[in-house]
Amino acid sequence: MSAQAESTKTDADDRVFKRDLLASLPNLRAFAVSLTGRHDKADDLVQDTIMKAWANQKSFTAGTNMRAWLFTILRNEFYSQMRKRGREVQDSEGLFSERFSVHPEQYGCLDLQDFRQALDKLPEDQREAIVLVGAAGFAYEEAAEICGCAVGTIKSRVSRARTRLQELLGVSGESDYGPDAGDAAITARAFGS
Repeated sequence: MSAQAESTKTDADDRVFKRDLLASLPNLRAFAVSLTGRHDKADDLVQDTIMKAWANQKSFTAGTNMRAWLFTILRNEFYSQMRKRGREVQDSEGLFSERFSVHPEQYGCLDLQDFRQALDKLPEDQREAIVLVGAAGFAYEEAAEICGCAVGTIKSRVSRARTRLQELLGVSGESDYGPDAGDAAITARAFGS
């Protein structure tokens, strides 16, 4: 077949495609109204169908049932939109999505990793004291009883441990942890309490 004959056949196929597509519009719209129950939604669905059919014109085999092909596209488009709407939530003011926002975890994980490395560098007696008082929440008296030493010794160990952790972590003092910072400031930050 010559290039001119091929071009003429393609032009004829395009005209037939356009004619059959336009002829199917009233039936497509009626089918869309029956699916959606609303004329405005049906018009949008028909428009989406026509756009998909036009974009996929090359996949349509001339001489086959165009109406069935278009109805299949419309039906599939309708069900795709319904599935999509089933997963969507109306949240025009952003209240719903705000509750589901998650802050990045990587900083907390890195902070905890740094803290654990710094904690491992403390002498055993200081580490034990800061963990008992700061992380476990024991009072100085209870920690002293657990360690079998004087309350003043526990206070001293906790103070030295806090100071050393601040140095190791590169923080300037309690002011970095807010107005309610106490003995557990660094350990509470690291253990997430």
